[in-house]
Amino acid sequence: MSPKKKSTKKPSVPKTHGVINGAGEVVEQPIVSTIRENYMPYAMSVIMSRAIPEIDGFKPSHRKLLYTMYKMGLLTGGRTKSANIVGATMKLNPHGDSAIYDTMVRLSRGYEALLHPYVDSKGNFGKFYSRDMAWAASRYTEAKLDTICNEIFRDIDKDTVDFVDNYDNTMKEPTLLPTAFPSVLVNANTGIAVGMASNICSFNLKEICETTAALIRDQNHDIKSTLPAPDFIGGCQIIYDEKAIDQVYQTGRGSIKLRSKYAYDKSQNCIDILSIPSSTTCEVIIEKVIDLVKQGKVKEISDIRDETGIDGLKITIDLKRDVDPDKLMAKLFRFTTLEDSFACNFNVLIGGVPRVLGVRELLEEWIAFRVECVRRRTYYDKNKKSEKLHLLNGLDKILLDIDKAVKIVRETDEEVDVVPNLMIGFGIDKIQAEYVAEIKLRHLNREYILKRTKDIEDLEREIAELDEILKSKSRVKTIIVKELKSIAEKYGQPRKSIIIYEDTAKYVEEVEEIPDYPVTLFFSKEGYFKKITPQSLRMSGAHKLKDGDEITQETEFSNNCDLLFFTDKCQVYKAKASDFADTKASVLGEYIPARLSMDEGENAVKMIATKDYKGILLFAFENGKVAKVPLEAYATKTNRKRLTGAYSDKTPLAGILFVDEDKEFLLKSSSGRMLLVHSGSLSAKSTRSTQGVAVMKLKKGQRLFAISDYKEGIFAKPQRYRTRSLPALGALPSNEDSVDEQLSLI
Repeated sequence: MSPKKKSTKKPSVPKTHGVINGAGEVVEQPIVSTIRENYMPYAMSVIMSRAIPEIDGFKPSHRKLLYTMYKMGLLTGGRTKSANIVGATMKLNPHGDSAIYDTMVRLSRGYEALLHPYVDSKGNFGKFYSRDMAWAASRYTEAKLDTICNEIFRDIDKDTVDFVDNYDNTMKEPTLLPTAFPSVLVNANTGIAVGMASNICSFNLKEICETTAALIRDQNHDIKSTLPAPDFIGGCQIIYDEKAIDQVYQTGRGSIKLRSKYAYDKSQNCIDILSIPSSTTCEVIIEKVIDLVKQGKVKEISDIRDETGIDGLKITIDLKRDVDPDKLMAKLFRFTTLEDSFACNFNVLIGGVPRVLGVRELLEEWIAFRVECVRRRTYYDKNKKSEKLHLLNGLDKILLDIDKAVKIVRETDEEVDVVPNLMIGFGIDKIQAEYVAEIKLRHLNREYILKRTKDIEDLEREIAELDEILKSKSRVKTIIVKELKSIAEKYGQPRKSIIIYEDTAKYVEEVEEIPDYPVTLFFSKEGYFKKITPQSLRMSGAHKLKDGDEITQETEFSNNCDLLFFTDKCQVYKAKASDFADTKASVLGEYIPARLSMDEGENAVKMIATKDYKGILLFAFENGKVAKVPLEAYATKTNRKRLTGAYSDKTPLAGILFVDEDKEFLLKSSSGRMLLVHSGSLSAKSTRSTQGVAVMKLKKGQRLFAISDYKEGIFAKPQRYRTRSLPALGALPSNEDSVDEQLSLI
């Protein structure tokens, strides 16, 4: 019998309920199409519906919250619990209650983040200038709409803006709010989307309204004449830089310098900081000042504390005796965020498209938006008045014969025939007949009808006036100008931020004279540093070191030199020799990784002392390459304390050698071979992270492990270790050289 053939038919899988076909299968997809189909919709949603404000000055979360409060009747009357508002807002906002409450906090008067807050709050709403001052839960606080919201919701029920369905199609919400003033520039707004962001600074309401009105009258109006600079809620000082202001006004991007305001209390010998830039917090400033005191960079301060209370922000700095407060503040402005910059990015959604606009363009877009709102309001009013006029015209015809109207109603057998019979009897249309038929019996007298119909002439005149407005764009703009002037008078406030000019804002900080005297600098293998004067060194005995540690570098220099500490993590830390106290050989010294706040596990491997950053650094790598980098590549204009990419990280470092000028140096490999090379044969590279050039040939398993300075007399026959071309293998030591103790390399 022939063996049975195995069946190739797949066993049938019994059908079960709830099984999804293809579940668990791995389907390969091109990454480009996957990103386009999945990530792009998310990115667009964040840009369009979350992070970027629109021309009315609000993000969707702001608009949904304020509109909910408006519909709750919180524009007038008393406050209600914040939890009630949050719950009601969830009908429009699909996000969680925490996110909604956070939004309300930032719009509140208590949080103090806005020049003109939209929410009138009661209770603990925290403070924008404090990182640690948390706001109370929504069940404890109360809120209502602030009075300025009358100008935000003005005529919203007159078809001034479009309405759309909410996320579950159960109610309508506005796509924009018909703000009667340019709120987009009045209050600060920040948002981070995907691939773009928005950061709009605040301007004074009165100045913005005057500027907008002037721009409506004259398109070439000089904006800076009525809008000199932004205005910040904290009341900090603005350091006026005309070029920076012009850049922000013209492009919508730029940076504005802000400086804290302070007062010196002579009786208490302390400085009271009364306002800070809106881009920082009290805690950040206090922590930085404490850090500066610990590092010894600021020695004039005895104490600093946060005394913020009911009267507002206050940071108190106690001074030591005979300290000049202005000079101290000049130093603090340099090193802390008491002076900071506000990075402007006027990115706004215009017609669903994100655009970065300057102040003039942004105001022109708002004017166009407001013109459309006023036109739609005017058209709505005209239609309403036309409808009323139409009804009164029908009522006026009945005035001619009231008895006839009563007779028609009385003699009509069927109720449904009343309206048609009135239409036939008086020559009026159905709408007018319905209106007449609904009049109460007590009103069927001449006096009532005359009172109602005497408004016909007024209505006709008003409708004609509204028609003229709709036909004339200039009249629409005149209405907007009047509204802006009214808002400026009603809600305008004096500037909070004082403008100071760069020439008056500069403090001439006295450079502290560093005493210059000779010192000897010691650096150990374990990373300990000592600075000892010659007199102390003569009187000292042996160095105190940890077990297994040894002095690897000894350099005679002066007290006002710079110190560069190269680490095993391709970084260099910079310090001043004067930052370290004079010490003795009998002490352990300062542990450099801890003193310079190096990264965890990072160790200092080489110390370089310099004043003028002249000289050459030679970096030897285990693969036989040597990089020649001028020391001036590590000089910086600013007082930077750490530089990354100090040398190449492609191959482990074998050693670092500093020489004042080109000269010979010695390389030694793990095979015992040595090579003498002149640094002049190597080309210098300005890039610190250069991988260098091949200098020493190495066989498999061998490595370069040492580089040192060469001094005449070390070798009996130095020519043996020199070569005409590079890379070279080097030579094994001769008998007379191998027993020489001077061959030991550090």
